[in-house]
Formats: sequence, structure tokens, C-alpha cells
Amino acid sequence: MSQQPDPEGEFTAHRALLFSIAYEILGSVADAEDVLQDSYLRWRSVRHTSVQNARAYLAKIVTRQALGVLRSAARRREQYVGPWLPEPLATEAVGEAPDGIDHVLTGEAVTTAMLLLLETLTPTQRAVFVLREVFAFEYAEIAAAVGKSEAAVRQLNQRARTSVRAKRHAAVATPVQAAPIAERLLTAAATGDVQGLMDVLAPDVVFLGDGGGLVTTALRPVVGPDKVARLLLGLLAKGARMGELDIRLPTYNGMHSVAVLVDGVLDQLTSIEVRDGVVTSLYCVRNPQKLTSVRI
Repeated sequence: MSQQPDPEGEFTAHRALLFSIAYEILGSVADAEDVLQDSYLRWRSVRHTSVQNARAYLAKIVTRQALGVLRSAARRREQYVGPWLPEPLATEAVGEAPDGIDHVLTGEAVTTAMLLLLETLTPTQRAVFVLREVFAFEYAEIAAAVGKSEAAVRQLNQRARTSVRAKRHAAVATPVQAAPIAERLLTAAATGDVQGLMDVLAPDVVFLGDGGGLVTTALRPVVGPDKVARLLLGLLAKGARMGELDIRLPTYNGMHSVAVLVDGVLDQLTSIEVRDGVVTSLYCVRNPQKLTSVRI
């Protein structure tokens, strides 16, 4: 007897991968979870006896759903107040993350820097790049997922790779490599050591704050070690006046991060990007809608 299809089992087996595909395309935990719910319903209605490769078929469903969401989100992001940052994703223990979300994302692919680079691609380029360069799908499988010919998909991926390579700088340090630099930054900030902060900040360091127009933060990138150092000290002083501070140090998007709770409520999550032994970017998410999935 031939084995009967197990749609629910197949979806569960590939769920972590499917979430990761959706998150890489969208940069949003909440939207990725919504895409998975919609994709599951579509998967349930498929004639499963005709499906030869469940992994590829599920990836196709998720990719198409994610592309639809991304195209709608792109219009909203044009009107976004201040810098837009991806929704933080815990990466301390892949598959057992403290936010309860199973995923397979590791390394530079999950960093905020890479997700912001992907924002510069067209939606289809982004999907193709993610499926090929991050998850190593075959070109034929990607072609089916995005509704293009295999030749067109190869061209799209080449253009996407060229674009990403041109904008990508030195590799983002791993959490282990970044640890001593992040510790120096945090110690200097905690002790009010302006010079100590400037010594660990890159000459072109940038601070990006995402409040989404819902809470206050820097509405434009803050660039340069002097300005960033003084901003960090100012934020700490302001936080102390708001209430009782509780500072914790999780790992999000493959980077050391600082979670600040005020009177027990998460106020912000700032990820520290390190390249070539210095802090190159600080990504501060304060938009409360992007902190709902953060579990500290």
C-alpha cells in the first residue's frame, strides 16, 4: 500500500523553514506568522497526492503569500515616520528562542544590516535572493515560487547579488567575536565615559531609531562617534528619569542587544552591530508594535 499523505505533519516538519522564508522576505515576525497561517489554510486545500516535493511546494505557497504582503507593506513604509527597522527576532538558541518562535536563520543572513539591504531590492528580487542565497533552493523551484521562467530567475538573482555585494561592507561579527566590543560599549555607557564610548565607535557609526511615530526617538540617522556617544548617554539619563530601569542583554538578529525595561515594561531593544573590531551601527527599536513578540 502507498503511504497516505500527511498534510499537517508535512507542514509541521517544515514550519521553521517556512517562517524563516517569510521573515527574510518581510522583516516582520507578526507578518511572517500571519503568512504561515494563511499558507497552512491554502496547503490544506491542495490535492496532496499530486505533490511530489512538499518542501518546495510549501515554500512556493509561503513565498507567494509573503510577496503579496510585502507589496502592500512597501506602500505603507513610504509613509513611515522616521527610519524603518525590521522586527527583532531572537537568535540566542535557534529552534528554542525565548520568543517561542522556531526558525532556522543563522549568521549574517538574519542581521539587521542584511535585512535592510534586502529592503533595497524589488519584492521579486528579494524573494529570489532569499530562496537561492539563504536557503539554497534550486532555480526551477524558485521559478515556480515566483511565477517566472528559470532564465529570468537566474537574471534576477544575479542582479540582486550584484546590488547586495555593492552595498555590503565588511562582514558583521558573530556574537562571540563581538562580545568584548559590546562589553566595552556597555561599560563606557554605564559609567558615563564619553571618550570610552568614542574609542569603540567607528568613525562613521550610525544610530537608527524606530519609533514608528508612536513613541519618541531620533527621526533621522545620527552619524558620528561624538553625536552617537552623547545620544546614548542622554538616552540612559532620560530612561532613569522615567522609572526603575532593568537592563538585560539578549541576542537578537545575530547581534548582542540591550533590552531596556522601565518599571517592568519593555521600552526598547537596541542591537549592537560590530565590524572590524568597532561598533558600526546601533539599531534601536522602540515602536511598541514591533516589540510584542520580544520575550525578555
